[in-house]
This record gives sequence, C-alpha cells and structure tokens, in this order.
Amino acid sequence: MSKCCLKALVTGKVQGVWYRKATQQQARKAGVTGHARNLSDGRVEVLLCGEAADVEAVAKWLWEGPPNAQVTDVAVEDVEWQDFDAFFTL
Repeated sequence: MSKCCLKALVTGKVQGVWYRKATQQQARKAGVTGHARNLSDGRVEVLLCGEAADVEAVAKWLWEGPPNAQVTDVAVEDVEWQDFDAFFTL
C-alpha cells in the first residue's frame, strides 16, 4: 500500500458546526493523521496523511461533513508526505 497526504480547503457553512471535530473523528476511525483548522475567510483547511485508500475515504467524507454543515466545495491537492502522530484540530 502507498502512503500519501492531501490538503483540502472546504468551503460552505463549515465553521461553528463541529466540522473540525467530526473530521477528526472520521480521520481517527480510518487511521489517518493530520489536522483540521479554521481559516479567517470562513473555510476549513484539512490535511490528511496515511494509506492512500484511507485518505481518499476521509477526503470523500469531507463533502458530507457533520449534520449541520453545508459544504459547497472541497478543493483537494496532493502535498508532500508529513509524518504526524495523530489527527489534531487547531
């Protein structure tokens, strides 16, 4: 299996709706590391690192988010591998 990291910028109603915490739960369940943080422009930045299939599964979930989120766009790009111990919210 191959490892990879993806950076996603999530747009929509994604702040104040537990989006980062729900993303952390999904990532930890999948064994994916990285972080989620609010950006000043209202988006959430998510960095996902792990086995490619697990990272892709969590990246797909980003479109869904928690029940109160309204995701309108998820811009994803491959980034250089980063070795994290866990998934954090910042």
